[in-house]
Amino acid sequence: MEFSSKLLENAVREMSQLPGIGKRTALRLVLHLLKQPESQTRQLTAALNSLKEEVKFCRNCHNISDVSLCEICASPKREKELVCVVEDIRDVMAIENTSQYKGLYHVLGGKISPMEGIGPQDLTIASLVDKVRQGEISELIFALSSTMEGDTTNFYIYKQLEGLEVKMSTIARGIAVGDELEYADEVTLGRSILNRIPFEGSLKSS
Repeated sequence: MEFSSKLLENAVREMSQLPGIGKRTALRLVLHLLKQPESQTRQLTAALNSLKEEVKFCRNCHNISDVSLCEICASPKREKELVCVVEDIRDVMAIENTSQYKGLYHVLGGKISPMEGIGPQDLTIASLVDKVRQGEISELIFALSSTMEGDTTNFYIYKQLEGLEVKMSTIARGIAVGDELEYADEVTLGRSILNRIPFEGSLKSS
């Protein structure tokens, strides 16, 4: 792709590093931004800068938040002893949209994936184990996507918690094998939470 401007080329190169954005899409987005009023572009830049500089992670569940304790963890209406283990904030949003779940979350920040160089130490598994050992949690719901990486992560956490006083369950397989949680429809996802099964049972059936 030939560019008439180095500035344009640099902008397209940076934009194309975003997930799912190829060079042609990046060029279309950059040209669109060029056509917008300067004030709008400045607002976008300011929003991205504020996000990067000021965003916080909840000290309890590791969800993205504006304050040190997110609204979900701070709510007196949530069941504090029930914790749903998810990959990232997109899964929290997907489950919250079902209006079926009233517990808390624990955001791992990813899944174990040796191919991508992601190990247990790169995730928030240690703090989850600590919370269980402190007796704060009576049930963990594994709600990772039903992929090899998701199942590996579930099993690793299960082995770390073996022998501890905590019930472990997994969402019912109303979610198709291989599907990402964020793309499931709200009814299916809500029913999967309500109809969760013991994690040991999921091991026998897989």
